[in-house]
Amino acid sequence: MSETRALPGVYPCLCYDDAVGALEWLQRVFGFRRRFAVIEESRVLHSELSLGNAVIMLSSPKPEQHWVSARSVSGLAQALCVYVADPAAHYEHAKAQGAHIVQPLKREDYGASGYLARDLEGQQWYFSDYLPGEYWED
Repeated sequence: MSETRALPGVYPCLCYDDAVGALEWLQRVFGFRRRFAVIEESRVLHSELSLGNAVIMLSSPKPEQHWVSARSVSGLAQALCVYVADPAAHYEHAKAQGAHIVQPLKREDYGASGYLARDLEGQQWYFSDYLPGEYWED
């Protein structure tokens, strides 16, 4: 990996109304691997999932911190971009498992291939073979 490439260092924390269901769904549909989970009375207090070297954390809503699920808001201000070595295979698997495809697999103007999907509660995910840093200047 080039020194100008971004290294993992930001770990998104996502909130789901049905966080237990989201753990299963993200594993089955997008291929995440569950690494750790603290679940009490059907509430996910904290969990960690990985896909390649990407890591996300997931929990149930935390009203005291103003954390709500994506389905609780009228729009989204972000999408999660995740590197996958074979976007075509990932796309076909996610589609076959029922992911809501927002933008089908396509080759972008900058050369990467990827697709945009929504998960079971509306979070947007862009899976691509793009690695940040390709166009950075020293």
